[in-house]
Amino acid sequence: MTVYTRRRFLRSAGAATALGAAGHLLQSDPAQSAASKWQPEKGASLRLLRWKRFIQGDEEVFLANTRRFAEITGVEVTVDSENWEEVRPKAAVAANVGAGPDIIMATNEDHLQYAGQLHDVSDLVEYLGQKYGGWYDICRSYGMYDGRWIALPTGAGGGAWVCRKSMLAAAGFDALPQDFGGLLKLCQQLKARGTPPGMALGHATGDANGWTHWILWGFGGKLANEDNTVAINSKETVAALEYAKELYQTFVPGTLSWLDPSNNKAFLDGQLFLTNNGISIYYAAKNSTDAKLKEIAADMDHANMPIGPVGKPTEFQLFFNQMIFKYTKYPKAAKEYLRFMMEAEQMDPWVQASIGYVTPSLRYYEKNPIWTVDPKHTPYRNSMQNMLPSGYAGKMGYASAGALSDFIVVNMVAEAASGSKTPKEAAERAQKRAERYYKV
Repeated sequence: MTVYTRRRFLRSAGAATALGAAGHLLQSDPAQSAASKWQPEKGASLRLLRWKRFIQGDEEVFLANTRRFAEITGVEVTVDSENWEEVRPKAAVAANVGAGPDIIMATNEDHLQYAGQLHDVSDLVEYLGQKYGGWYDICRSYGMYDGRWIALPTGAGGGAWVCRKSMLAAAGFDALPQDFGGLLKLCQQLKARGTPPGMALGHATGDANGWTHWILWGFGGKLANEDNTVAINSKETVAALEYAKELYQTFVPGTLSWLDPSNNKAFLDGQLFLTNNGISIYYAAKNSTDAKLKEIAADMDHANMPIGPVGKPTEFQLFFNQMIFKYTKYPKAAKEYLRFMMEAEQMDPWVQASIGYVTPSLRYYEKNPIWTVDPKHTPYRNSMQNMLPSGYAGKMGYASAGALSDFIVVNMVAEAASGSKTPKEAAERAQKRAERYYKV
């Protein structure tokens, strides 16, 4: 737990430096006057829950920005961090009991399970959208409910292919294939050479959901139709599962129990040579003092996910929302904090320090130099453009959120890939499980 107050900021940063920085921010931030309607309530204090860092620069700059907010406004801010898998149940408990953090940075559409407990942030969304070139289209799916914005889109923890270039070359490939057939051939060659690929099939919120949904959608499968009837038991899904089973035969052992950190560790340990992940593996290797890890970083490359038979991008990306609970005593302070954190003065340094770990949801941030200063960063810039909503092709809401949190698609792929069920049996079971959420 980290608590920031005006007094702590001045003491830790040095009074002269802090006041100088604060004065600069106050003078250079034109949004201060525009945001006067969110003037924090007298005596306000805030508590925020967010995910634990995968990248040190993310946490360092996020907390530095929070310190600046506390110094400028006098609002005490407490920041708690938990693993992604822990944020979800804690947010649900807070919604049910009506007490907990004022703000939670949640994943995907978890918040749609308790939409009635969240503050309307439409005014804040409108203000930021007008100032920063608009929101990506996908944001409406994740942030809106019943015609209003109940969550402020932060961005996506972009996932892409992560590989060792030298191993690709040894397998006869000069680049990562951009089609499903080429990918399977590459994985088969990598396994044959003792440099295997691997992707998570445990309950990994980002990595496992990422590649299993991408394959399902790439073959034309989907969890639900546009009218929200469950449609996962289909010939397209079976085709996707048959492909996943072939792909799984090339994986390094143990992926059925992998969580989000697992492939990071295996890749950096030299046991894994192709996986799907955020930019965190590259960040860790590049910034390490270990010569072996620096060699890995130099040998790494990234690419957007290949295109399946449907002929268009079908990426699943881990989406981050920020939500304000109705039980908060200080809704204006909460909105002002979120506004402050999303402004370019704070957001641009955050994106740069985390080398694009989060692709911002506002189009303005496409021009951040982090995307082009290193070509290995560039594929992550496209995350918001290439992604589909997790409940595709149905409506986002309580049902899609429940199905995602229950890992229905991940479990289906794991069952078929491992051979514990045939592809048809796995699809049939997924259909029955999904129907418990998508009630007629």
